[in-house]
This record gives sequence, structure tokens and C-alpha cells, in this order.
Amino acid sequence: MSSNMSLDEQIALITRGTESLLLEEELREKLRLGRPLRVKAGFDPTAPDLHLGHTVLINKLKVFQELGHQVIFLIGDFTGMIGDPSGKSVTRPPLTREQVLANAETYKEQVFKILDPQKTEIAFNSEWLNQLTPVDFIRLASSYTVARMLEREDFHNRYTSQQPIAIHEFLYPLVQGYDSVALKADVELGGTDQTFNLLMGRELQRTYGQEPQCVLTVPLLEGLDGVKKMSKSLGNYVGIQEAPGVMYSKILSMPDELIWRYFELLSFRSMADIEEMQRQMREGRNPRDIKIELARELIERFHGADAAAIAHKSAGNRLAEGELPEDLSEVEVRSEGELPIAAVLNRAGLVKNAAAARNMLDAGSVRVDGVVVGKDFICQLGEKYVCQAGKKNFARIKMLAD
Repeated sequence: MSSNMSLDEQIALITRGTESLLLEEELREKLRLGRPLRVKAGFDPTAPDLHLGHTVLINKLKVFQELGHQVIFLIGDFTGMIGDPSGKSVTRPPLTREQVLANAETYKEQVFKILDPQKTEIAFNSEWLNQLTPVDFIRLASSYTVARMLEREDFHNRYTSQQPIAIHEFLYPLVQGYDSVALKADVELGGTDQTFNLLMGRELQRTYGQEPQCVLTVPLLEGLDGVKKMSKSLGNYVGIQEAPGVMYSKILSMPDELIWRYFELLSFRSMADIEEMQRQMREGRNPRDIKIELARELIERFHGADAAAIAHKSAGNRLAEGELPEDLSEVEVRSEGELPIAAVLNRAGLVKNAAAARNMLDAGSVRVDGVVVGKDFICQLGEKYVCQAGKKNFARIKMLAD
């Protein structure tokens, strides 16, 4: 454990960017024991690819790991076949064993971009849950009441609106809680949507004669739209296996108001560094420059320093290979002020005329810094943009005062 950090400093580091800690005094008592804590986070491998939203939790595991604690990355291969009902208005279709195992393998590859593989315990909850007998499951089910289960918001909403709830869905929080018993967890981490399940772990540990775990919840990261949580199905995500140029473009496309949220939850920069950047932006530093710093940090984490150094060169192309033409031309567009993107494309020679530019914009065939834009996109003086009109016309455009 880190010997040169005070207890308060450790708590500050652990709770940075978190939603809640239950209970802080309990965690302090555990830390005072001076032994490595067993820190658990569970992931149901319901999809093969992780995005930045998933890494908020993994980043917090890394903090515990660097403080000298035993991190357990739990793959819910058993629970994944049930389907987590958290936040769902309908019963989720269970995955097959083959789907779960295939997804689990890709998870392991991806998490070691953040965690130290030599210091990470990978566990599969089928190891103990498959060993439970019918009598064991009856004992487990007897530890909680239907009334308490229906206090959970998503179950309550479905019950009152007469949406069906399958019996196996009640088992999900019970078996997730039993994971904490099997692993003798001191701390469990999860998203805010997992609070009910995390608290179940505390309840069951008491039932089975163990000291209850502390529960640390992290917020759900907003996607690039700045509104809904990051999700591949919503298209507002940044995948950690996406090409460096694609990651770069997507991060630069996020609304300015998300900058500090993303730095707090995704960056390993110190809060002092982040506060200094906030000061610089208040004094006029371009928010785009700060987004570039975040993009480079994240790309280096997942693709290496070399990829981070040249990601901007491929940021204009989101084709499958994530690369720009080697002969990308550079064009200066002069104007007395800001210009609509249609006029910029026309002046840069990427389209035949302004009408053709408008048609391309209506068809969603124009990208600026890798992101599809519409007719309302405005190019600012002093900025540089990588523009793509159609499949073959690219240019790096510099906006200059006339």
C-alpha cells in the first residue's frame, strides 16, 4: 500500500469523480488495518466492445490497484446468461454460453490497456455459482423478501404498469450479491444504476457472517451528445478499440460543457493540472486545444504514444481503415468573418458549386474533423478543419482573415 499518502489523501483519490461512498468511515477503518483490500467490480459480457463509459469504473479499479489493493475484475459469465434487469422496462433475452465466453475474452484483452495484468485477479462467477445446489439457491432466495425486491425502482415501475417480471430476474441481484460473499469483497464498485445490486452484497455478507463491503458508485458517463449516457446503440460513444483518428475526431466533437466532466472521470491527470487548464480556458485558451490534450492522453492509453502523436493526421477520415490520403491537400480559405460550411467547401474546391455543397450536406455526406455535419455548421476564423465531401474529396482547411 502507498506508504507516503495520508489516509485523507487516499480517500480523496478514491472518491474523485464518484457519486457515493457507503460508508466512508467503514472504508477508513478498513484502510487503517494496513492490509490490501479486496476490491471487486463485476462486468456482464453482454457485448464484445468496451467504450469510454465502461472505463470510468475500470479507472477507479486502477486507483485502488496503484494504492496497493487487490483488484478483482469479475466477469459475470453466469449472471450474463440471466440478463441484468437494472434500468430495463422489459425482460432481457439471456445470452448463450458461447456468446458470453466470446465476449469475455475480448473484455480481458481490453481491460489490460488500463489495469496491470500482473496485479489483477480475473474471476468468473460461474466458478462458484455453478456449484450451488438447489438447496443453496433456496437458502439464498430466502434471505430477501418479494416486498423488498419490489422496492427496487425498475421492478416497481414494471409491476405497477403490469409489465411482466420473470422469476429469474429476482435471482439476478441475489446472485450478484452472492459474488461478494464468494470473493470476500471489502469494497465493491459499480455504476449508479447498480446501487440496488451492490447493497444486496452488503446484506448477503451479513447473512453469511461476513463483514459487509463498502460500496462505491461512479456516475454514468454522458455520451458525445451531452445528454444521454454513452451507449453504442445510441451512437454517442467512443469505443476504446476504434482507430486513433476516429477517437480523436469524436473527442473533439464533444460539447465544450463536457470537457471537465470527461477530464475528471477519464483522465489520470491530477486535479491540480485540471484546475490549471480550467483557469487557462477562463482566460481565453481555445477549448479545442484542451480537448486535444484529452484525446492524446486517451489514444496513448489504448493505442500507444506513436498513435497519439499522429492521430490528428487521420482525424478527417472515418472509413474502416481510419486513415487519410497521404496526399491530403492544404487549402487556405479567406473571409471577413465566419462562414457556413457550404461556402467553405465551395471556396476550397471540394464541390462544384454551393448548390452541390448543400445537396451533400442534406445527404449527410460531409464530415468536419471526422464528424458528419449539417448546413448549420459554421467555420470560425483562425481555426483549422479537416473536411471531407463525399468519399474521395478531402482537404485540410485553414480559415484566415481576408
